[in-house]
Amino acid sequence: MAGADAFGTLFKRGDGATPTESFTTIANVTTIGGPERSRNIIDVTSHDSPDQWMEKIGGLKDGGQITVDINYDPRQTTHDLDDDFDDADPRNYQIVLFPGTADEHTWTIAGVMTGVSDEFPHDDKMGRTLTIDVSGKPVLAATGS
Repeated sequence: MAGADAFGTLFKRGDGATPTESFTTIANVTTIGGPERSRNIIDVTSHDSPDQWMEKIGGLKDGGQITVDINYDPRQTTHDLDDDFDDADPRNYQIVLFPGTADEHTWTIAGVMTGVSDEFPHDDKMGRTLTIDVSGKPVLAATGS
């Protein structure tokens, strides 16, 4: 198979409860991007590097960002995310692939919401884009039954 249809993917927000955190699905999500994982490179080149070739090793890893586009409706309770933006502490989020199937996989991510951008065009739907900077390691796990 060459690929898989992303339709039905869910974006969820954790409530921070302990010991068992509950996750609520954000309604009307159209696109989810990320996590954009990357790694810094450390240059370890020295005067005696073989044949004058630069030498490098892997440095710290970064979970990057997640972006979420939604068809915004201020009356929708799951769209009231301004408190997440105001909070400096990381919150838990999930991206659920193939929800409710045996193939279900879930990204679990802690992150700080760093951007909320709204659009109100005169000839189209209202939109909202959320940007979340990942804190720590994003984890993808098989969660299907």
